[in-house]
Order: sequence, then structure tokens, then C-alpha cells
Amino acid sequence: MSQRDHHSARPLSPHLQIWRWGPHMLTSILHRVTGNGLALVGLAVLVWWLGALASGPEAYESFRAVAGSPFGLIVLIGLSWAFFNHMMSGLRHFVLDIGAGYELDTNRFWSIASPVLGIVLTVAFWTFIILRDGGMG
Repeated sequence: MSQRDHHSARPLSPHLQIWRWGPHMLTSILHRVTGNGLALVGLAVLVWWLGALASGPEAYESFRAVAGSPFGLIVLIGLSWAFFNHMMSGLRHFVLDIGAGYELDTNRFWSIASPVLGIVLTVAFWTFIILRDGGMG
């Protein structure tokens, strides 16, 4: 066996096939996805909203019509979920950064609790908006 064959037969780094998936991996992936989503989609919606606000009542009404449409509501609910999920995961990372929460049971608990709390906070947020406004219209 040549040296080249020997090197190509062994993995260069750990591969996904040898890792057992756990909630901490999902939480980490969701943290990255929601951060990118907030940066790309969230920033675009924010800029559009501010531009419409600065452009006058007609432009703002156009924004409101799109934001209040079924597609617009899906985007807004998705952005709020991304925000709350990213925030809860970020708080988990903050606790880990100060050196706490590395015990396996604690880490697993907060890995599961982070996305669950993101969903709970999203539901609470939209429930508040709907009850406050007396509906979506």
C-alpha cells in the first residue's frame, strides 16, 4: 500500500456518521440559521418598513397591506420566532461562556429548553398582539 492510499483511507476529521445527534447540535444549528435569517430577511423587512414610514402614508399603507397578508404574516411570525429562538440560544451560550451549565444533564436540559422557550415566547407575543388589536385586521 502506498503512502497516498494509506492517507486516503482514513478520515481527516470526525465525520457526521460517528456523532450521535443530540439536542445541543440542533440548538447550535438553529442558532446559526436564525441569526442568518434575522440578518438577511429581518434587515430587509426593517429597511422596507423604515423606508415606507419615511415615504408617507401611501407607501406605508402598501407595506401594511403586504405585511398583513397571509404571506406577510408568515414572514413576520417566522422572524419573531427566529428572534426569540436566537435570543434564548444566545442566553444559553452566554451562560456557557461564563463557565456554567457544562454538566451533561444541565446542558441537555437547556439545549431542549431553548427552542421550546423560543416557540412559547413567539406564541405569547402573537397572542398579545392579536388580543391587543382585537384581531389581525
